[in-house]
Amino acid sequence: MYTLNGFTVTAAWFLLGCFVFDYADGMTARALGIASPLGKQLDSLADVVSFGVVPGAMLFMLLNNAYWDKSNPDSNLLPAYWSANINPAALPAFVLAMFAAMRLGKFNIDTRQSTYFIGLSTPACTVFVLGLALAAYHDRFGLKTTIENQWVIYGLIALLSWLMNSEIPMFGMKIKSFDMRSNAFSMIFLAVFLALVFSLKELAFSAVIIFYVLISIFLKDKVLAT
Repeated sequence: MYTLNGFTVTAAWFLLGCFVFDYADGMTARALGIASPLGKQLDSLADVVSFGVVPGAMLFMLLNNAYWDKSNPDSNLLPAYWSANINPAALPAFVLAMFAAMRLGKFNIDTRQSTYFIGLSTPACTVFVLGLALAAYHDRFGLKTTIENQWVIYGLIALLSWLMNSEIPMFGMKIKSFDMRSNAFSMIFLAVFLALVFSLKELAFSAVIIFYVLISIFLKDKVLAT
């Protein structure tokens, strides 16, 4: 609801909570010895909202801005009236949520994805979209107009939907133990992200996911060996 009402930064803080609990629930269940098949299903059902509907809503708002005729202020899709003034051209943003649900359903029945992912994970997809939404909100580096170009967004919806359901093996990011060796890639990933923050600000979220996808493709053999 914060996203659909234009409070992008507030929505981002709540989304951070989603990431924290998404990582903590599995670790807590394993630590307490209460991990169960039901918990696995509930985890994915929650992820459909946190990492499917939410990034879809963010892209929806970016598309609304793309189709706002700035020469005609009355054409702006103001949040207070959005239910009566939905621009049909912005609705394809929620295609991303549909493919996120498909990806999560496949994950639950795919026995190959215990140590690594097949396709882009929904949290990683959400991080990428969040970076674009925050960069557009703050007009970082003057890229707001480029990010809110409808053809750029449509292209990203198609690309991200495909990546989530692709057969590309990608490094797993779940923390299952606390030794450095098993979490080496996660530590490298975090270091790259912190380095990017200093130069790219909010766009670091999107840039680090590009790095993640590319390094997973180039180091495919290492991914499969994890």
